[in-house]
Amino acid sequence: MDVQNKKCVMILDEHLPAGMAANTAAIMGITLGKKLPEVVGADVTDKTGKEHLGIIAFPVPILKGNAESIKAIREKLYEPDFSDLTVVDFSDLAQGCKTYDEFIEKMKVTSEDDLHYLGIAICGAKKKVNKLTGNMPLLR
Repeated sequence: MDVQNKKCVMILDEHLPAGMAANTAAIMGITLGKKLPEVVGADVTDKTGKEHLGIIAFPVPILKGNAESIKAIREKLYEPDFSDLTVVDFSDLAQGCKTYDEFIEKMKVTSEDDLHYLGIAICGAKKKVNKLTGNMPLLR
């Protein structure tokens, strides 16, 4: 991935408790790592010779939104203009499932309109990501 012209952000619902926000970001990050393995750098060795696994090669700002703004961005991401972006969403439905099989079964009978997003991660062309998220504040 050309890090000069690419960007990755996460938007979390600012009303989530700290633990749920951390969990949401972690789950989306793991999925991004699977989907975009090329953004994870090589393993590194410290001065004492101990090895550390590679981490993502560029920053991932965590932005804050609310349920409505996250839903609106998710809906825009279904438009053809944004089809080349990598998107990971995490909903209350997913968060409430105890197993992945349960998640699969519940998603089969749930309309996208009925999903309430806790967070969304977007990676791709910097201009497109900024167009969607450029006015959003950092989560602090």
